[in-house]
Amino acid sequence: MRLLLGMALLGLLATAQAEISITDAYARATPPGATVGAVYFELHNAGAEPDRLLSADASAVAGRTELHTHTVENGVARMHEVPAVDLPAGETVLFRPGGFHIMLMELKRQLTEGDSFPLMLRFERAGEIELTVPVKKLTLLHHHDHHQHGHGGQPHH
Repeated sequence: MRLLLGMALLGLLATAQAEISITDAYARATPPGATVGAVYFELHNAGAEPDRLLSADASAVAGRTELHTHTVENGVARMHEVPAVDLPAGETVLFRPGGFHIMLMELKRQLTEGDSFPLMLRFERAGEIELTVPVKKLTLLHHHDHHQHGHGGQPHH
């Protein structure tokens, strides 16, 4: 009976994982000496049940990995950590500059164009999903991209 229950739970987890997909993942290359970076992607939930992204882990390149978003208070854009990101059933959540993103803190090395690293995402229902994040060329930030605010003002991602 326990074996059947365990197999049923594994089946539910596999189904939940199959319903979650991550596309267009990338990190921006960082300048020498940068201590922070960011990861962006599209998070799709094709399932009939909502899920939540609870945490991320990029320990191969960062001492800490946090879920972040932007808010605007009194006309000033600020970045801050969030405890989780809701992923409604049948919807896509964008992780983009100026919105949700995975913040890489205490970088262990420079992120260089053409490099890649593993990122583990932990979901409430789907469990852990690992992906490989390619590093893309560092581009100049546009004036309206306030992504650097709140982390020492470095153009870091």
